[in-house]
Parts: sequence; C-alpha cells; structure tokens
Amino acid sequence: MLFIPSEEATDAREHGRRVAGMFGRIARFYDFLNHALSLGLDILWRRKMARSLDLDGHGAPVLDLAAGTLDVSLETARLYPGRRVISADFSLPMLQKGAAKIPPEKRGTIQPVLADARKIPLRDESVAAVTVAFGVRNIKPRREACEEVLRVLEPGGRFCILEFGTGKRKIWGGLYNFYLDAVLPGMGRLVSGDPAAYRYLAETIKAFPDEDRLAEELERAGFEDVSYQPMASGVVYLHMGVKPKG
Repeated sequence: MLFIPSEEATDAREHGRRVAGMFGRIARFYDFLNHALSLGLDILWRRKMARSLDLDGHGAPVLDLAAGTLDVSLETARLYPGRRVISADFSLPMLQKGAAKIPPEKRGTIQPVLADARKIPLRDESVAAVTVAFGVRNIKPRREACEEVLRVLEPGGRFCILEFGTGKRKIWGGLYNFYLDAVLPGMGRLVSGDPAAYRYLAETIKAFPDEDRLAEELERAGFEDVSYQPMASGVVYLHMGVKPKG
C-alpha cells in the first residue's frame, strides 16, 4: 500500500527542517543574545521553572525538551543531583554548544539526545517530569508533542512550559511590542548576521496563543491541574500541567 503523507504532516516536516537549520546557524550566538536581550532575566526564569518541578533527590529522569544549549538541563541537574536529565533537541549544533557547558562532574547525569519532540525516543511512563523553555512555539503541530509528553510522563508527573506571552497584547505601554518589532530582529542581525532567524523568532512570539488558550490546549491534551503564572508583567508565562494518576 502506498503511503501518501498528509499536507499537514508534510508542512510539519518542512517546518522542522527550516527551524533546525535556523537554530544551527545561530547556535554560537544563542546564549549571549538570550542573556543580553532579556537583561539576564532569562536565567531567573529558567531557574524558577526548574524549581517548580518540586522533585526529591532520586527517581526517574527529567526530560528537557527543546533543550537548546542546555541551560534548563544544567539548572535541573544542579537542583536535583540524584536525577538524570535527558536533554532532547532537534538541532545538533545547539546540543553540541550545550554539551561543552556540562561540567565534568555532571557528564554522567546530563544526556544530550538528538530528537524530535513529536516522536520522543523514550518508553511509556519513563520520566518524572518534562520541561520545555522557549521552544514550544517552534513545534508544529503542538498537539503531537503534548501527546508524546503525556505518553512518556509517569502518572502524577509535571509538564512545565516556559514561554513568551503573546505579542498581540500591549505590555508596558507597547514597549514590549516595540522590542519584538525592532529590537529583537535588530540585535539579532547585528550580532549573528542572520536577520531572518531573529525576525522568525519575533514573528512566532507575536503569533503565539495567549496564556488562556495555551492552558486550554494542555487540558484538551489530557493534562489536569493546569495553571499558569505570569512573570515580568506577562512578558513570560510559566504553564504547568499534571498527568492524571488514574
């Protein structure tokens, strides 16, 4: 029987290839620009997400999806030294950049893996928690990633999403919107020499669903106790959902 992929599946694969290539091109500038463009607040946001996992010292590993250069993985391994962290991303240059940051004493704890969030190479109910920081908006379709997260999570495990708020709402009197329209692409072009990459990032932030719609997506996917917390006046939101125990 001849398998003919759907238009949605074809579009998703093409989108994934484009995004992986884009992040590969900017990998060496990624950390610097993240810290500079957020005035260092991104470090605190990631730390808050890692703390929200509220794990004890031992048990199943934590999966860090869209792990990028492993900042969340490193913070998770620091907070929960008895836990292994699986760092999955579909951009090899980003993972290589992050792997170089792993201290010698953590090299057996943090495991970088080249993987697609829509097809996670892990067994059912094999991880205690899942994190994704500033990456969920790059995954299409998101429902497939949510289904995979639900599959690999242990019952009662938390799924934490750290993501920019929608750019459709004026924040700080429109200053945030000006940042998305002009500052982010301009700084990205100046430092990385890749204007298309940071223009894409700004566009995905502006097009992203608001906090209520993202919470509804998590509930429709099957998560319970879904909540969210704004940070920096809603520039960033931390969403959390729990896999049902029953």
